[in-house]
Amino acid sequence: MTYVALLRAINLAGRNRVAMSALRDFAVTLQLEEPQTLLQSGNLVFRSRARADALERQLEAEVKAHLGLEIDFFVRSASEWASIVARNPFKNEAKRDPGHLIAVLLKDPPGRARTAALQAAIVGREVVRVDGRHAYIVYPDGQGRSRLTNTLIEKTLGTRGTARNWNTVLKLGSVMAAI
Repeated sequence: MTYVALLRAINLAGRNRVAMSALRDFAVTLQLEEPQTLLQSGNLVFRSRARADALERQLEAEVKAHLGLEIDFFVRSASEWASIVARNPFKNEAKRDPGHLIAVLLKDPPGRARTAALQAAIVGREVVRVDGRHAYIVYPDGQGRSRLTNTLIEKTLGTRGTARNWNTVLKLGSVMAAI
C-alpha cells in the first residue's frame, strides 16, 4: 500500500532541521519501500504493508533515535489522500487560487463544539471547514498576515495538526500515484 507521511514543524525558521536525504535514509532504515520526498517541508511518500496507525506510531518512536527529533507524523494511505482531495469543500478556490487553500491533517477529529469554537475565533476573512481528521482553510488575504495561526487552530480544536497548501496536496497525490 502507498502512504504519505507528513512531518510537523520541520525546517521552519531554522528549527528541527532535516535534510530530505536523511529522511529518505530514515525510511529505508525502517524498511519502508520506495521512499520519496517532496519539497523541504517534510513530505515522505513510501510503500509498506503495515497499517497507517502502526506506521505513524513507529515513525514517531524511531525518529528521535535516528534523527534526534521529537516530532509528529501524520500518515495517510493513498485512498485517504484521494478522499482528502475529493472532499475538498472549496473547489472554486482550489482552481482559482490553490496557494491560499490549505489542508490541515489532524491527529484526532475534533468534536462539533471545538469546530464551532474555531469558527468563532476567526477575526478575518478566513473560512474553515472541518471534516473528520482534516480541515480545509481558505486564507484569501494570505496565511502570513492571518491571525488564524496553527497554534490557535491546534489549541481551539484540541489536537495537533500539520498544514500543506493545495498545490502541495495535489503534487503529493501525483507522487503517490506514480509509485
